[in-house]
Amino acid sequence: MDIILVSGASARAKTLSLDWRHGVVIALVVLSALVLFTLVFNYATLRWAAAVNHPWLQAIVLADQREEAQRVQEKVQGHLSTMALKLGDLEAQVMRLDGLGDRLARIAGLKPQELPAKGAAPGRGGAESTTMPSRDVGVEEFSTLLEDLRRKVDQRADQLSVLEALLIQNSASLKFLPSLLPIIDGWHSSNFGYRIDPFTGRQAHHEGIDFPAETGTPIVAAASGKVIAAEWHREYGKMVEIDHGNGLVSRYAHASTLGVSEGDLVVRGQQIAAVGTTGRSTGPHLHFEVRLNGVPQNPARFLQN
Repeated sequence: MDIILVSGASARAKTLSLDWRHGVVIALVVLSALVLFTLVFNYATLRWAAAVNHPWLQAIVLADQREEAQRVQEKVQGHLSTMALKLGDLEAQVMRLDGLGDRLARIAGLKPQELPAKGAAPGRGGAESTTMPSRDVGVEEFSTLLEDLRRKVDQRADQLSVLEALLIQNSASLKFLPSLLPIIDGWHSSNFGYRIDPFTGRQAHHEGIDFPAETGTPIVAAASGKVIAAEWHREYGKMVEIDHGNGLVSRYAHASTLGVSEGDLVVRGQQIAAVGTTGRSTGPHLHFEVRLNGVPQNPARFLQN
């Protein structure tokens, strides 16, 4: 496009040639001017509307404020929804921890009154700081703290689960240790070790513990296991032997009657025989032995557990 300019004084003409690039520049300048004018107009209008109680202008300002408030509300609601989900996860984890705590208490043999009351918040306090000012906790910071707490609760739950498994394993192992008195509320008259033999009057090694009791008094298994012998022995009389695994065997001798047979599985505290005075015995009592891989052990070391 060509533009011809004519000067009246000199009657001379000037020609300007405009191509598409000039048109683009002019369009951008006009558009920028319109945007700048709009922004300045809106700013001036809103500033003026804040000072002038004109109904129409006040309506525009209120509508803009409502939109901004709605956007803020939606953002806050989104944060609250996210934190509500995290709070629900924490509540579920706390319930899991309560269940784990109850099971661990039962395994450890604790009574309910010996445990801290559930729901009771621990006491806290202290003087207000005079060197560091207090500050409000923001939504983002609170969300971060909540997430850190959730991770810690997960770690504690995993640790308690491992502890529960170890306690259960330990509890199961204890059931196979001959630690229960074979005569309920019984007492022993002859300990493990050297003593004066009641038949020969000489020093002899006693390989068990003697529990005096009336004939017919129940004899119970000191631990769970498998009966490997229920028979008559020349010196032990009527005798029961129980294999508890790992080379550990308990022996119950001089019984009057046997209540189990070879191959039976017995549990800790189950009656297996009755007190008598069969075999090499001076009177009714139970001769109790514990052997590890065939070597006599002091039963008192197990019965004290």
